[in-house]
Amino acid sequence: MKLIVGLGNPGERYSFTRHNIGFLIAETLAEKYGITITASKYDACFGRGSICATPVILTKPQTFMNLSGSAVGRIARFFKVDTRDIIVIHDDLDLQWGDVRVKSGGGDGGHKGLGSVIYHLGDIEFTRVRIGIGRPEHKGMIESYVLQSFSEEEKKLLPDIVARACNAVVEVISSGTQAAMNKCNRRVTKNSSKEV
Repeated sequence: MKLIVGLGNPGERYSFTRHNIGFLIAETLAEKYGITITASKYDACFGRGSICATPVILTKPQTFMNLSGSAVGRIARFFKVDTRDIIVIHDDLDLQWGDVRVKSGGGDGGHKGLGSVIYHLGDIEFTRVRIGIGRPEHKGMIESYVLQSFSEEEKKLLPDIVARACNAVVEVISSGTQAAMNKCNRRVTKNSSKEV
């Protein structure tokens, strides 16, 4: 069984912001594979189904981003999911807009939601699907930047980015993390969805 976690903030106010791209991808996967995310327990909304004949739990923590790990830890323990079978989808300021990268293990890179997941799992050996959102011009603008809605230019490229991120998750499930890294870790040229 795989536990797939999209990170984000609950509530309509945050639904189409950069910080919530993990939620958006989890919802897209749910729609594509007929998984209904309706169960509300362990500080999360989740649904069970299968992707590539593998049982999965699709999860959206409802604790707000910085406390996401509480829900992830509780669900992982209840369903007895090994850390190496967890896939966390999250926004990443260190990647330019549109980049999609798969990563195994490592630190939190300053991402508080990811840091919370690491803390509550007590382990770093889970897979991350990182979605580049770029950085604002000034460091002091980061909080407002991640909570802003996508720009009109970003919205144009969003369907392709979400599709590539969903494909990355499916590749992890079907072929393993290393194979997904080899296939999916390609940089996207600025202002374009073209991979290089």
